[in-house]
Amino acid sequence: MNAIAVAKARSMSAPLPGDAPRSVTILGATGSIGASTVDLIKRNPTLYRVECVASGRNVTALAQVARDVGARVAVIADPDCYEALKDALAGSGIEAAAGEAALVEAALYPADWVMAAIAGAVGLKPTMAAIGRGATVALANKECLVCAGSLFMAAAARSGATVLPVDSEHNALFQAMGAGRREDVRRVILTASGGPFRTWSLDAIRQATPEQALRHPNWSMGPKVTIDSASLMNKGLELIEAHHLFALPPQEIDVLVHPQSVVHGLVEFRDGSVVAQMGPADMRVPIAHCLAWPARIDGPAPRLDLAALRELTFEEADLVRFPALRLAREAMVKGGAAPTVLNAADEVAVAEFIGGRIPFLAIAALVEKTLAAADARGLLSEPADIDAALAVDHIARGLAGDLLNALKAT
Repeated sequence: MNAIAVAKARSMSAPLPGDAPRSVTILGATGSIGASTVDLIKRNPTLYRVECVASGRNVTALAQVARDVGARVAVIADPDCYEALKDALAGSGIEAAAGEAALVEAALYPADWVMAAIAGAVGLKPTMAAIGRGATVALANKECLVCAGSLFMAAAARSGATVLPVDSEHNALFQAMGAGRREDVRRVILTASGGPFRTWSLDAIRQATPEQALRHPNWSMGPKVTIDSASLMNKGLELIEAHHLFALPPQEIDVLVHPQSVVHGLVEFRDGSVVAQMGPADMRVPIAHCLAWPARIDGPAPRLDLAALRELTFEEADLVRFPALRLAREAMVKGGAAPTVLNAADEVAVAEFIGGRIPFLAIAALVEKTLAAADARGLLSEPADIDAALAVDHIARGLAGDLLNALKAT
């Protein structure tokens, strides 16, 4: 059962804001998605009760968030930070915990709704734990679908969990699909801003610096996703996510470059109707939709003024200047562990680019070489479980590192 089917099946029984406070756990509470979630909760204090907040290493920020929302428990992923967190929470009555096992335990606390926003592979097991107990999970962790999409969605179907997509594009598709029956969907279209290099020549892109790549024209995001936006790898990863979330074959998922970032996703139905979701470039819009679903809450995002915008434009993505999008589509079509390898190699390459150690176009080149090396070693079969997916991720990072050293030596 795909995300839409799961969500619709439970929409009539899900608790509505106003009936009783919805209990919430925020995994990744100090990142940008977590901060936006906290902002919405603080603006609607009577609608939500926070059970647990969790973060990676930022003790000071996590302790402050826990106090601000009145969480019962705060969990830090790094076990070496436990004493510091405990000290920071002294006198608050908030319980402190630390380590990977504590993150999983946090996901198992009896919260109605879980924000899964811990970035990277470390977020896989906690998110799967929340899915396994049948929670409503607002999904902002790409790895769950890119590295283990089949496993993740099968687990959601077994447990009856509700998966609500937080990414603006997938949330847009989720909302637009509500206009018709799933079987009447002909295709979906994800939009991409095009990033800072949308109009640059290939020669100019070759010379791009990290500082230039980090200047996204529309969105304020972390460095990794901003670089991925510049290469269009982020859109490639979103293709893979949409494939799993909505049980769509690759040929029914398209991408259009839309520099205004107002239309976030479109759904075309069999009768020719195309339904689009529009909104400002503010992540609080899709987060608010997930936080209140199936109802709505007031949101603080600026109102959309189409008259002021005057025009909305769309264009095809250029796969020559942005080969990462081609690589991601190929990985989606190949399936198995190919997306896991793609994601792992991209993380290695992006870190090297941000550090100034490789040029921009070497990101896609390293990803392509890593995929070829993994395929030659027979590593692209479907992982049997989460541990197997994490093992492929680990091996792929090692392969990328070895290839990177060879690349630098040339």
